[in-house]
Amino acid sequence: MKPPVLQHGRLMASLERALAERFDLHGLWQEADPKAFLAAHGHRFVGLATSARFGADRALIEALPKLAVIASFGVGVDAIDLDAARERGVAVSNTPDVLTGCVADLAFGLLIDVARRLTAADRFVRRGDWRKGQFPLARRVWGGNLGIVGLGRIGEAVARRAGGFDMTVRYHNRRIIENCRYDYEASLPALAAWADFLLVACAGGAATRHLVSREVIDALGPDGFLVNVSRGSVVDEQALVEALQAGRIAGAALDVFEDEPNVPPALLALDNVVLLPHIASATSETRQAMADCTLANLVSWFDSGRLLTPAV
Repeated sequence: MKPPVLQHGRLMASLERALAERFDLHGLWQEADPKAFLAAHGHRFVGLATSARFGADRALIEALPKLAVIASFGVGVDAIDLDAARERGVAVSNTPDVLTGCVADLAFGLLIDVARRLTAADRFVRRGDWRKGQFPLARRVWGGNLGIVGLGRIGEAVARRAGGFDMTVRYHNRRIIENCRYDYEASLPALAAWADFLLVACAGGAATRHLVSREVIDALGPDGFLVNVSRGSVVDEQALVEALQAGRIAGAALDVFEDEPNVPPALLALDNVVLLPHIASATSETRQAMADCTLANLVSWFDSGRLLTPAV
């Protein structure tokens, strides 16, 4: 008999097919009344397949009394109630490492774009403005100061890329990293004041909500740029909008927002901002590797009681 697994939210088609082959899979997203379904059938499911987008809140975890494992497609676990999972003894996995390279590529691409104004220049050409005059001068990237908020897997991968541009890197973490090649800055406002580019790559969740505060944003100054590939909640979005409108920082490049997919109209109206629809890991190769990791975690847990990439 196949182990019963509940699917919360749509996943990659290839992953859904693979899960259905290996498990007794049921998609909660198909139910017209999910609460009624869980009340009647929640006791059946031992596993939960979800994603960083949909997660698993306390209500869902408590509606599955036999739940023993959650496998999440994605590295972020801020949408999963980890406290509820721990209280119930539920194992949780995510998909780290496999997306590090592509997220770092996109982060550095955003940095280059916002400084050299690549997409702004593209719009300039398409509007026919080149026939009217020259595009304004942009800012240099190579040799600049890069401050990284969260020197984890992704932050370190970005730092390595920055080395190819002769950039000086400093970082801010909750604690200093022993034997790190980069200088540590205990004060986030001080890091922002030093940096030409402030890259946000830390984990999301309640502990980091608005970590990049109005004070930090203002410390960047009128020549500083903010790049966020973390979670929208980490940056005080309203403070960022006001700083951009007032010219208190030079620009921002954002792959994430506080209320996705809703982007504040004020951001859409600004020309010194690069906006992407949360696509940092969105390459076919990386997404398939994430799918393989999600499936492998569930298979390993049901076969041996162990996760390959436990989230906690």
